[in-house]
Amino acid sequence: MTSNNYKLQFITHHNDRYSNIDSARIALEGGCRWIQLRMKDADPTLMEETALIVQNMCNTYNATFIIDDNVLLAKKINADGVHLGKNDMPVAEARKILGNQFIIGATVNSFDDILHHLQGATPDYFGCGPFRFTSTKKNLATILGIEGYKLIIKQMHDNNIHIPLVAIGGIGKDDIPQLLANGVNGIALSGSILNANNPIKEMQDIINIITNL
Repeated sequence: MTSNNYKLQFITHHNDRYSNIDSARIALEGGCRWIQLRMKDADPTLMEETALIVQNMCNTYNATFIIDDNVLLAKKINADGVHLGKNDMPVAEARKILGNQFIIGATVNSFDDILHHLQGATPDYFGCGPFRFTSTKKNLATILGIEGYKLIIKQMHDNNIHIPLVAIGGIGKDDIPQLLANGVNGIALSGSILNANNPIKEMQDIINIITNL
């Protein structure tokens, strides 16, 4: 993975005010250049239609476009990559289907999860969380907090694993300096952007924080 766009990722979400497409547009207008389309349990036709719209938006902004879970759709429309949850297709199987030209990310909650994903293949980054409670994800795993990330990062270092670790789950802009200072390589956001009074400005403020660290 040659792009540094992974350092700030936005995961689409919808609420009473914004659709998945709206949320992607907000993130892009705010300056984010990595969009993951997440539409769990969506109708396949609707998901493909939405993916094509968001992909076109990402192309306009020269942003990386990742599809959550759906490996075959990512290949069909030639997205930049796919993100795999703990219960989704194994990384090794996805790599066989997509090859090395696609980005593959994998969700982890522990060092054991990392070792599991590394069986037979290597993902390009890990989405590690949750940092704290978040309402945007069902079946939430164990809350990590700063100490949880520090432990996982130490275990990765001790085992010579050098894959970017992106923190996710209930992260607000005030959390970012501490997370990055403790070895996390990137931040993934969703609800904290859409729930802000001015989501575009919120994204801009976060980019300024990351840029100036």
